[in-house]
Amino acid sequence: MKHLNIPIPHFKELDLSHLVLDYNGTLAKDGILKTEVKERLKALSELLNIHVITSDTFGNVQAQLQDFKLNINVLRSDNHTLEKATYIKELGVENCLAIGNGNNDAQMLKDAAVSIALMGDEGCSTKALINSDIVCKEIADALDLLLNENRLIATLRQ
Repeated sequence: MKHLNIPIPHFKELDLSHLVLDYNGTLAKDGILKTEVKERLKALSELLNIHVITSDTFGNVQAQLQDFKLNINVLRSDNHTLEKATYIKELGVENCLAIGNGNNDAQMLKDAAVSIALMGDEGCSTKALINSDIVCKEIADALDLLLNENRLIATLRQ
């Protein structure tokens, strides 16, 4: 079973099994997977179960992510905020790290055991910002927090 246990002094002990990622504005720009995430996703797929949850605005998420070991969930409802939050609740919020940037990510970010909002190319909604534990400027920085746990610990310890 894929799993990361990261004790963070005076914050919480993270017991992570799932990395849940928004696609557009997070992993991709205008539907195209960012080059800098490819090797990081491959490395993280050995440590955690990765889930990409998306509206698939550009209709190409399957093609862009076909070379990765991860789960893709294309949103179907008219309430993407609720659908994303429900998805991580079904996984077990206490075992999820979530990353996103939009209004429809806000509840997912709030509910996850730990969450990262991105200030990338699309910016970051204030709801996503307020509901996150960490803010990063780029997805590579956010993924590197998991690949180098000491960075995550340094940011969150109290």
